[in-house]
Amino acid sequence: MPISRAVIATDSGARLIHRLCKHWAHKLEVEQEENQGRVAFEEGVCLMRADDAAMTVAIEALDEEALDRLEGVVSSHLDRMAGKEPLDIVWEN
Repeated sequence: MPISRAVIATDSGARLIHRLCKHWAHKLEVEQEENQGRVAFEEGVCLMRADDAAMTVAIEALDEEALDRLEGVVSSHLDRMAGKEPLDIVWEN
């Protein structure tokens, strides 16, 4: 299973995780604790953890095609939830 990871500089990581988990909980299996979250998509899993300076997001998918698709889904939702805060999201696999 391919894995991709991004470390995103932000002091709003915990807030973003909370908003994403709340958003996806209506359709997907979501687990959330204080500064971390887990979202189970049909074709993979997204793990998120935040500290004071950054948010780390890891995606594990069934195959490379699904990984690329989930990177796009997670990136677009992060950008939307961040509002005016610009996020530099660089995926590494």
